Amino acid sequence: MSAHTAQTNLKLIGKLILEGELHCETGLHIGAGKGSLEIGGADNPVVKDSFGRPYVPGSSLRGRLRALLEHSSGVLSPEELVYLSRRRGQEVRIHQSDRPDDEICLLFGRNPGRMERVSGEPVDGAQATPARLTVYDAPLDLDSITPQMRENLDDEITEVKSENAIDRLTSQVNPRTLERVPAGARFRVRMVVDILCEEDKALVARLAEGLRLLEDDSLGGGGSRGSGRIRFANLRAAWRGRGYYATGAAEVELAASAGTDGILALANGGAFAAQLS
Repeated sequence: MSAHTAQTNLKLIGKLILEGELHCETGLHIGAGKGSLEIGGADNPVVKDSFGRPYVPGSSLRGRLRALLEHSSGVLSPEELVYLSRRRGQEVRIHQSDRPDDEICLLFGRNPGRMERVSGEPVDGAQATPARLTVYDAPLDLDSITPQMRENLDDEITEVKSENAIDRLTSQVNPRTLERVPAGARFRVRMVVDILCEEDKALVARLAEGLRLLEDDSLGGGGSRGSGRIRFANLRAAWRGRGYYATGAAEVELAASAGTDGILALANGGAFAAQLS
């Protein structure tokens, strides 16, 4: 944990801008929901924008990063979890604490108001803090879907993967289809980390950790069945201090065309910390 203490006078020091590419190493399925089922289409379509192009919702990417960091930090005991929603038997639980040095809560924010713990006394929201991390929707780079790829796709941009679920007692087969963005596709990612106090620089290392964890895990549905393996490439990190917004000062490029190893080195090195001194 970092040396964060209770902060009552947070003030923008600057923003770390992280931009780059998300490459699909295997097919990627981020579902659109049952309400998007089309006649003659896959049972499980991918989410698409208003122009019919697949994209990675910022909420999906941000939520996966948070879940992986919660697992790696060991904060998933019932005493550390709160109910985000409880509707019709569906429970969504996330980590939230009132500790001022909790880097997960600082990076992703704390929900205000009273929240019920899975086990123990409710959280009263007295330590509500703003999220430092913003993750934007990642649009598809259409040039990554080459003519050679299109020849083997079921749709102009996506593929359909057929799967079979087998009943363990009767051996009856239950076929299903999964729409996926094909391996080789690229999405353009953008993330922004707000630095509101000097101690926030430690949160950049946690974000880098989450990106590296995701590369060895999966994004979206069907991960345990081969879908959702991704990697980050051509990452560019730039620092925009308060003067960038107030007086038009130039941004400072901290890393260019790096992978997650470069971003982790940036977070743990002196180049970024020097911008806060």
